[in-house]
Amino acid sequence: MSDYQNASAAQWQQWDEQHIWHPYSSALQRPDIFPVVSAQGVRLQLADGRTLVDGMSSWWSAIHGYNHPVLNKAATDQLANMSHVMFGGLTHQPAASLGKRLVDITPAPLRRVFISDSGSVAVEVAIKMALQYWISKGKKAKSRLLALRSGYHGDTFATMAVCDPVTGMHHLFSEVLPQHLFAPSPNVAFNETATDADMAPIKTLLEQHHDELAAVIVEPIVQGAGGMRFYSPHYLRLLRGLCDEFGVLLIHDEIATGFGRTGELFACDHAGISPDIMCVGKALTGGYLSLAATLCTEEIAVGICEGEAGVFMHGPTFMGNPLACSVANASIDLLLSDDWRRNIARLQRGLQAGLASARELPGVKEVRCLGGIGVIEMEHPVSMASIQKRFVDAGIWIRPFGKLIYTMPPYIISDEDLAYLCRQMVAVVEQESAR
Repeated sequence: MSDYQNASAAQWQQWDEQHIWHPYSSALQRPDIFPVVSAQGVRLQLADGRTLVDGMSSWWSAIHGYNHPVLNKAATDQLANMSHVMFGGLTHQPAASLGKRLVDITPAPLRRVFISDSGSVAVEVAIKMALQYWISKGKKAKSRLLALRSGYHGDTFATMAVCDPVTGMHHLFSEVLPQHLFAPSPNVAFNETATDADMAPIKTLLEQHHDELAAVIVEPIVQGAGGMRFYSPHYLRLLRGLCDEFGVLLIHDEIATGFGRTGELFACDHAGISPDIMCVGKALTGGYLSLAATLCTEEIAVGICEGEAGVFMHGPTFMGNPLACSVANASIDLLLSDDWRRNIARLQRGLQAGLASARELPGVKEVRCLGGIGVIEMEHPVSMASIQKRFVDAGIWIRPFGKLIYTMPPYIISDEDLAYLCRQMVAVVEQESAR
């Protein structure tokens, strides 16, 4: 029998090539996969000895960087007590503390917290909450959702159905997914005021379909994997009013935007509003463990439980995992103990300065930055097979998709490393433009 734990680098990389199916990859034509052996701060150490400055925060989650002593201690301290216990009929301090903390830092109307194990599940839970609420109210016809074009909410079935059905990643499944409604993506820039004309398309859909709509679901302010688009807080504020006017719930998917990424603690804070249901994840544990949560108002929680079932019909096996909850508490403490708002403003300035020169390059459509997000949008899709290797050769970890070359670096990145990251991004884009 092979010694799996002590396999050589060459051996385990061979096993990966033979057996592992990586995200959005082909089993017929394996893409370049770069083996990581350790990570520290903002750097990833590859098996071949090269070191990369991480510009992705491990898909936007590792906001405090890697191997952080505070988060390491939270994990090891909790391991000494228990790594997991079922949440049905039992509870524990890490989960109770996390629930109270999330209620304290999110908008005031959100009072109930359902802890799950991934962002997609948190959105599934939000959708189920909205549907069960209306079922409990005797309005079973309110069973559809209204989402935005260019939106992305996850890869599970209910979430796929509210991603953009044309430009999204899930059109192959259109025949088996529930059919929902879609409004145009907001065409109002972050610093602009939304007009009646801007709101007309989504208002018309609400007017015509409110009797069958359970909820509107949006990524507030930043549409992430669907296009890295930034839009106006004023649009979001007016949408809140429209949902109230037509008796439709509002769900905010803050999986990518939560915990300071946009310059506010939560993206909805830019608009000064609260959704009826909010999803958080990704940065919740600082990238250490998979954990997510769905928050809702007391009205929704009570409304669901006054219905036929008497309970909310969901319960993941690893719900409220104490190890993940302990790290989440430490991560939130770490974020709030620092002047995070000033730090995110520092990141925005660094990204704006560092990426500005890309605007002059041929093939670049737009450069935009918000908080700790920097985006270079190309006029045409990039070749992942070639550009990914060039980023690694340049000493940075950037993973583009489609036309978008973007970065969401860890919050702890130094000004020097941020400047290096941006400089190398622009250099690779210049190479891409010259091809």
